[in-house]
Amino acid sequence: MAKLKLAVIVGSNRTGSINQKLARAMIELIGDRADTHMIKIDDLPIYNQDHEGNRPDVVNRFTREVAACDAVLMVTPEHNRSITAVLKNAIDWGSKPADKNVWKGKAIAMTGTSPGAIGTAVAQQHLRQVMGILGALVMGGEAYIAFKAELIGDDGSIAIEDTKAFLQSYLDNFLNTAEKLAV
Repeated sequence: MAKLKLAVIVGSNRTGSINQKLARAMIELIGDRADTHMIKIDDLPIYNQDHEGNRPDVVNRFTREVAACDAVLMVTPEHNRSITAVLKNAIDWGSKPADKNVWKGKAIAMTGTSPGAIGTAVAQQHLRQVMGILGALVMGGEAYIAFKAELIGDDGSIAIEDTKAFLQSYLDNFLNTAEKLAV
């Protein structure tokens, strides 16, 4: 069996994003178990159906990258109890036109971190709903991470052992499922 192709999409375009840091630390936990690729979304123009006939090159690059992967890990902050505008925009581009929806049948897992006690729970609930409607195969389970300054060590890895063990288990479950679906 070929190695799983895993895309990682981070729903933050902020310099110094804690979710970018979390995503990189999770990629380290995945190790060589999957070919992992971070997909850039902050360069996508705002979705507009007027552009469907002549999609910008960055949109074609984005949809090709998502289509080429077996599974997607989404790591997102929470903005106003929902997903970020940059992530929703990427999801919209990937879902259009409907007959070329890159999310349909794609294994998806999600997590995120925020300084709040519920660690992006509401954003993930909304993301789960949106991705399910688009036909993605959304992994069960929840991974809400409350951000603490000591969460990510100086070397970029998860520094809190129980959080590291939790995320490793979450990722192992997702990768096991995604590998079965990729066959």
